[in-house]
Amino acid sequence: MLTTHPFDDDKLREECGIFGVSGSSGAAALVALGLHALQHRGQEAAGITSFDGHLFHTHRAMGHVAGNFDRDDVIRALPGDVAVGHVRYSTTGETALRNVQPLYADLSTGGFAVAHNGNISNAMKLRRELVRRGSIFQSTSDTETIIHLVATSNYRTLLDRFIDALKQVEGAYSLIVTTPEGMIACRDPLGIRPLVMGRLDDAVIFASETVALDVCGATFERAVDPGELVIVQGTEIRSIRPFQEVAPRPCIFEWVYFSRPDSIVDDHSIYSVRKGIGAQLAIEAPVEADLVIPVPDSGVPAAIGYAQQSGIPFELGIIRSHYVGRTFIQPGDKVRHLGVKLKHNANRALIQGKRVVLIDDSIVRGTTSLKIVQMMREAGAAEVHMRIASPPTRHSCFYGVDTPERAKLLAAQLDLGGMTDFIHADSLAFVSIDGLYKALGEARRADIRPKYCDACFTGAYPTTLTDQDESATVDQFQMLAERVV
Repeated sequence: MLTTHPFDDDKLREECGIFGVSGSSGAAALVALGLHALQHRGQEAAGITSFDGHLFHTHRAMGHVAGNFDRDDVIRALPGDVAVGHVRYSTTGETALRNVQPLYADLSTGGFAVAHNGNISNAMKLRRELVRRGSIFQSTSDTETIIHLVATSNYRTLLDRFIDALKQVEGAYSLIVTTPEGMIACRDPLGIRPLVMGRLDDAVIFASETVALDVCGATFERAVDPGELVIVQGTEIRSIRPFQEVAPRPCIFEWVYFSRPDSIVDDHSIYSVRKGIGAQLAIEAPVEADLVIPVPDSGVPAAIGYAQQSGIPFELGIIRSHYVGRTFIQPGDKVRHLGVKLKHNANRALIQGKRVVLIDDSIVRGTTSLKIVQMMREAGAAEVHMRIASPPTRHSCFYGVDTPERAKLLAAQLDLGGMTDFIHADSLAFVSIDGLYKALGEARRADIRPKYCDACFTGAYPTTLTDQDESATVDQFQMLAERVV
């Protein structure tokens, strides 16, 4: 049986990364390069759509960018000075080629290709209404809802139709759209998902993270603001803000885990923030120990910060093999258990007899933490203390993050003592929500609206959740009907 590696199963996963180029000869090759840098945001599938001034060309495939877009024949089949790309990890819609983005449609105004990072939280309700009006959907992706809203809008120009569509959707979106008239990049009014703009000679580039600009040699110009639409038509760039202005609420988990450490998000260095979280964690949850050990790779910056603040030596007590893919063959229970060590193995000579502090970015189901603590025990650790560089994840995300239902979140079911017992650690502590904000140079006050979306920790969702609320109502009705019967 082919299955995901056990150490990859217990992480919150971003839905995708997007990258667009306007005004560069051979734009598809640049997009492929940018998508390589965004591969961490989605490993399930990848796609690129180009426009040569007359026709749109698309190649979409399951799997990584490498192997699908590192072939000359594929790139040659995507001609044009404009291209948009997408890497996907599905949170909405089945795992199938029909859901791989960019999604493309021929509208009355011409071709329309869209790449989306986020999640439309009223997509199911909108879809039902559109189907009643005659729309025929080709995918199960929430992104296709936007295409149908544009197609059925009564406004005359494509831009007005697009704005009309966006005003009907709820939730989180960063979008890059390619049309015969030009490229449009935008973020939802709350700016929940990131999007930045850069330059490479005369080309304009949009990307989910600044690291994708770095990789292709582009210069970072600025972030696309929440609620902003940036329209690129040839050499002309203009910006409009058609939505009522509201206080932004970008996703705080971008700094905890999603973004690459070498990215800059909203003027904050991801690496520096993660070190700061680790330092704050050391202040809030000190422990007598001999070594600070990161859970690779996402726990490394926070572990460095914890070690520097506490004065406890930082060591690589878990060695990760970088030559093992996301999947491997598991022919039986014994090999399945041993397979954990294919990707991570304890540095036994270092750990034997030591009191260790393990630093990880989060606990979701708790299964990974349990395996890592067990690994430390088997390597001879005298004590194992777990420190987590985020608050307890007690709530599901509905804004483009693949979160288990709340019943499967360890922190939603157990208190701190129960979680400590579950993972078999000598102690367990999480950075506080106030400490997380402090690492970002902010203060979280209960009497004012928080600056970030921290709903996965607090349950304070920044938007209405129409589909979720309707689903809950249906479930409650069904439960009531079962009791009556």
